Amino acid sequence: MAAMYTPILVLGAIAVVFGIVSVAIASVVGPSRFNRAKLEAYECGIDPTPAPRGLRFPVKYYLTAMLFIVFDIEIVFLYPWAVHFDALGTFGLVAMALFVFNVSVAYAYEWRRGGLAWD
Repeated sequence: MAAMYTPILVLGAIAVVFGIVSVAIASVVGPSRFNRAKLEAYECGIDPTPAPRGLRFPVKYYLTAMLFIVFDIEIVFLYPWAVHFDALGTFGLVAMALFVFNVSVAYAYEWRRGGLAWD
């Protein structure tokens, strides 16, 4: 039984070693001359300005990201269900109906918050 997991463990070990070696090589080979411009946050060429106290932070970006996640997760779960629809029977139909209901709640929230209205 353990022999079945050996390729997965070997692949995981290779991934960990590759990550550690890549970071080590980058720190040794990479440039180490830092100046004020390199240490600042990248703001598309605009000097960052702090927001005044009490100013609300716009959540438009996060709503767009949430919309992408909801669409992505829905497709990831709907595709295998559609492929094996016949074999799942009533249980699969009820489970997918509950899932679609949950996703619909997320869509309604996104719609109500204005995430679907593009400026």
